[in-house]
Amino acid sequence: MAAMHRLAALAALACTASGLTLDRRTLLRGSSAALAAPLLPAHAASIPTWDLGGGVAMPTLALNTVGLTAEATERAVKLAVDAGISHVDFHPGIERDGVARALKSLPRDALFLTTKVRSPQNNLALTPADAADLVKRQLEEDRKILGVEKVDMWMLRETPNCDIIQAQWRVLEDAQRAGVVGALGVVNYCEKQLDCLLNTAKIKPALDYYCLHPGMGRDAHGLRSYAAKRGVKTFAYGAIGEPGPSRELLEGDVLRRIAAKYGVGPAQVAVRWNLQNGNAVSARPTAEFGLGVSACRADGSCASGLRDRAFAVAGFALTKQEMREIDALTAPDAVPCLFSKACNPDLGTGNAADPLR
Repeated sequence: MAAMHRLAALAALACTASGLTLDRRTLLRGSSAALAAPLLPAHAASIPTWDLGGGVAMPTLALNTVGLTAEATERAVKLAVDAGISHVDFHPGIERDGVARALKSLPRDALFLTTKVRSPQNNLALTPADAADLVKRQLEEDRKILGVEKVDMWMLRETPNCDIIQAQWRVLEDAQRAGVVGALGVVNYCEKQLDCLLNTAKIKPALDYYCLHPGMGRDAHGLRSYAAKRGVKTFAYGAIGEPGPSRELLEGDVLRRIAAKYGVGPAQVAVRWNLQNGNAVSARPTAEFGLGVSACRADGSCASGLRDRAFAVAGFALTKQEMREIDALTAPDAVPCLFSKACNPDLGTGNAADPLR
């Protein structure tokens, strides 16, 4: 019940930012008016792809399933496909199980599957050899549960231990050579972690997956250009804030004014800004989310939320002046590699800047 009330409060923020007025009781009942969005016909989104080599064409807009139950993940995946979004970005475990359920009623080529190696950063006793073995076992486990021979994108999670980064990356390189992985990426890697990996990598990561939203600057405090110079693209999560939606961002004058001009919501403007800056974006299905929780309800709100995100791809474009205005925002700010102990000194400290607080 507490989680439901947290999600209702987050939904209230989303509705306020969209100019909707709904009371808390209505949100808890799950009104389909919550998070209402411009409708887009099924499969109407024309989502650009990145050529990552080796025949891998990655759609630049993904459904982010983080925090969803298996049931909600299954629902979100099917609704995403209906909205024209084929790229699914999920974690191992519960979310993966929901994707597996969705795959039972979808053709394999209907989805671009992106997943992650489990983070080893909290296991201080882990040796590089043991870390490498964990990746090998997860590769087998995930493919078996998903019922697929190949996963399109596998991303290596953050850890402060350079030896573990290098050992786990070698396993992923072998998996790509064996044809069980299409492309490789990293999660929450700041400059020093990229350097560690690239010192020994035979195959460069295609992308770095980190937090980027208006207020952080278009260059993510230099990380975006640093990675780009090394051939690594930006795959952004947290387009409207992390670990929950940012009231400051969604209710800010700049995004609200621009959104009103196009008849969209501030969240769509935030997604569009990222896409138009040349990044790929992993977006949650609605603005009902917080640390470790998210929602995809069967009341219509999730379906409209996904159409909302798809509309940000092809439904409108920001002018150069509007892009400059959003680029210039300095708040709300955040550390790009928000959940990395190696890159975010506030993580786990319990202070005001700790995203786990």
